[in-house]
Amino acid sequence: MNKIKFAVLTLAVLIGIATLMPSHSVSADAQDKILEGYQQVGGNEETRTVQTSVKTVVEILLFIIGAISVIMIILGAIKYTVSNGDSTKVTSAKNTIMYAVVGLVVALFAYAIVNFVLVSL
Repeated sequence: MNKIKFAVLTLAVLIGIATLMPSHSVSADAQDKILEGYQQVGGNEETRTVQTSVKTVVEILLFIIGAISVIMIILGAIKYTVSNGDSTKVTSAKNTIMYAVVGLVVALFAYAIVNFVLVSL
């Protein structure tokens, strides 16, 4: 089990470092030409791009998953408190808490990956 924890921690650190790395910048001339072409086809600066739309959807889903995870952790804690030492109830409560935390970690990894891909594009 320690190897799994180490692997997850290592992956989290690597993804965190990757999201903090600066992206490649586009020259000002290229940005002007892109904006000029974008305006010629009827776009304006207030129009949402695919990148911002995807980012907004991912942030909303992350918020929902985070809220559900917190609720499940609270329910697991209540189950653990009320179990009165019954081993099956304690195991069930621990599994509820563990799966909620794992779900939250997976959601954070997904958020980091999506941000990394959007910044890279």
